[in-house]
Amino acid sequence: SEKYVSDRLKIAINSAIRNVTKFHSFQKRETVDVIVGKGIECSIKYLPIERVGIYIPGGSAPLFSSVIMLAVPALIAGCKDIILFTPPTVDGEISREIAYTSKVLGISNIVKVGGAQAIAAMAYGTESIKSVDKIFGPGNMFVNCAKELVCKDVSVDMFAGPSELLVIADDSANPTYVASDLLSQAEHGIDSQITLLSDSLEFIESVVLQLDVLTKGLNRAEIIIQSLKSAKAILFESIILAIDYANIYAPEHLIISTKGGDEDALKIKNCGSLFIGPFSTESAGDYASGTNHTLPTSGWSKSVSGVTVDSFTKSMTIQKLTKEGLESISQDIIEMANAEGLDAHALAIKARVINNFN
Repeated sequence: SEKYVSDRLKIAINSAIRNVTKFHSFQKRETVDVIVGKGIECSIKYLPIERVGIYIPGGSAPLFSSVIMLAVPALIAGCKDIILFTPPTVDGEISREIAYTSKVLGISNIVKVGGAQAIAAMAYGTESIKSVDKIFGPGNMFVNCAKELVCKDVSVDMFAGPSELLVIADDSANPTYVASDLLSQAEHGIDSQITLLSDSLEFIESVVLQLDVLTKGLNRAEIIIQSLKSAKAILFESIILAIDYANIYAPEHLIISTKGGDEDALKIKNCGSLFIGPFSTESAGDYASGTNHTLPTSGWSKSVSGVTVDSFTKSMTIQKLTKEGLESISQDIIEMANAEGLDAHALAIKARVINNFN
């Protein structure tokens, strides 16, 4: 794979890996020990999920950037086994870029399977594939449907897709910048959800004009044109009202390009990833700024986070009580257990207290 990837692309991939690694390295949690009371010590310990499967789409657009976004936090978390699933090309091989990125990151366990069948193999295993403990990665409607079907048996990261971008902009924004951002998401697929919110009709009209101009000549122009048919531009009386709408919508990606960008950003409560200012293009987050591009869609950002190192870990609580520690809370436990009608719980305390802990 290495000889088929240009030197310039290798530099770009390695740069993105460095930035994503730097940002995600600060997310790793340490064990926390708390002395709750004399003789009562409680801890929370964070452990890596041992075996994870990462799904990398490889159809119309081989998303080798997703290898970075999923493998890097998995490696930082310390996952023992990382298995990459991706559909093969027509000649039975995997994308050269996916292969190269995997090699750089040390991911050698690669399965050439795509679509819903890849999710099934991760969840239940086959004669040659061992099942995983958690499934990660974006995909089309069939992949997402498969994740929904197997989630009762195996943990999944989230149900992501189709892609969403909402832009809040006023007349201080650059129409060309905003249009290019909208196009960057429209090209993901004909079902991409593209929305522009503004308090300026003139600005909206300028962006619409730029969409037409910029689409011409793009590789995925046909997909973009289909996607834009369902795109929306909404005029609000004020940016504050636009922000209220955004918090209800809870988009995957949200760009704020307004005069008071930093202050407006503080009012955002629900989105997968937030981009502030004219130069914080969503494409930066997709590739190399350092944040993760695996994010919740369909309003899930109200309660679900994008992929972080936490996604690849699990926590375990630990408690250690001395004789004095248990004695100090024994009467409280007995009282509560009896009130719930669970006298065996109370017995576990009485067996120790009544016998004077002998």
